[in-house]
Amino acid sequence: METAQRQQQATPGAFTAFARFVLCGGGVGLASSFAVAALASWIPWALANAVITVASTLLATELHARFTFGAGGRATWRQHAQSAGSAAIAYAVTCMAMFVLQQLVAAPGAVLEQVVYLSASALTGVARFAVLRLVVFARTRSQATAHAPRPVPATVARAPRPVPAPVARATAPATPAALCPAA
Repeated sequence: METAQRQQQATPGAFTAFARFVLCGGGVGLASSFAVAALASWIPWALANAVITVASTLLATELHARFTFGAGGRATWRQHAQSAGSAAIAYAVTCMAMFVLQQLVAAPGAVLEQVVYLSASALTGVARFAVLRLVVFARTRSQATAHAPRPVPATVARAPRPVPAPVARATAPATPAALCPAA
């Protein structure tokens, strides 16, 4: 009972969760942007982005489960899978942004690439926050609420049922004269 209440109290509000999301997700995203740039010097950019996206999604999902959304523990495999779905969309958006940049600018510099990548990541990050809060980690909040003690409904006071009085039995007259009294 105390654990459910403690877990329910630990679940942050939307503003606090978003601030934590920006801190955790933004920190992982910023580190990821440098990791993608470094890895892209050895392998194609799209592959580098895919590798870093997988690693950073695993790390960020754990951070979000433990800290951002107050799930109180490690992320489940289901939460990792759902988070991966939103990360796949974010991956597609960042790849598309970088593809468009390559089409518009013949030889973009590292700073411009970082600006485009981080901007696309920030836009998809806001959408990911909504998905993670409303879908992926929503079950954790509803489970905490479901396990919270429910108030016992007050019973309606009812008047006791009347006990039927015993039916009086008349004794049958023994003779016909008793039925018709003499006048």
